[in-house]
Formats: sequence, structure tokens, C-alpha cells
Amino acid sequence: MHDQVTELAQRGKALLPEERSRLVDILLESLHEPAIAEVEAAWELEIERRLAEYDRGESKSIDADEVFAKARSLAR
Repeated sequence: MHDQVTELAQRGKALLPEERSRLVDILLESLHEPAIAEVEAAWELEIERRLAEYDRGESKSIDADEVFAKARSLAR
């Protein structure tokens, strides 16, 4: 019986180390694609919610310089 996975593994082993590493990265990333899509969709909703909240005047913005200054003081 023909085992496609074994054949692909053998072909992969013939690649240069950098190519094998890239292939492994691509395959591992493909295992997480549904989860990544869900997270991105959730962030899109959160961004829309926050923008709507800001547009309604329910939240205020903070200047980036102020945020970074506070972060620096907390990091000390």
C-alpha cells in the first residue's frame, strides 16, 4: 500500500536544512490556522466595539507619550 506521508517525509529529508526548517514552519502554522482565524475575528469585533464606544464618547483616548512614560515608570 502506498503511504503518502512516508513518501512526503522521504522527499522532505532530501531538502536542504533551511528548506526543511521552512517546510516544518509551514506545516506547524497550518495546524493553528483555524485558531488564528478565530482570534483575528475576535480582535476585529473588539476593535469595532472599542471604536464605537469611543465615537459615542464613552471612553477617552490617552496620548501615546503619556502611555509610554507610564510604562517606563512601571518598568523601573
